[in-house]
This record gives sequence, structure tokens and C-alpha cells, in this order.
Amino acid sequence: MKTKDKKTEKDFDTVKTFRKIKESISKELEGKSTEQILEYLKINSLQLHMAK
Repeated sequence: MKTKDKKTEKDFDTVKTFRKIKESISKELEGKSTEQILEYLKINSLQLHMAK
């Protein structure tokens, strides 16, 4: 039985995109205190909820 080699280009690479997002957040939070991180998460969580 033959298998077909299908190579399609992705319009959106989920792994690559989320890796970039994680690295960006990591850089933003580097060196911050727990309180600063919690405030960052509150602000960005609100932005996500409002975008829906």
C-alpha cells in the first residue's frame, strides 16, 4: 500500500506563534515582583475578556 506524501504550507503555525507569545511575556515579567506579575495578569486578563 502506497502512502501519499502531502506537504502543505500552513497559513498559521500555532506552536511557533504561542512560543513567540510566551517568550514575549517572559521578557516582560523578568525581574518583577509577585505583586507586579499579578497586576500584569489582571490588566492583560481584562484586555482578553473585553476583546471577545
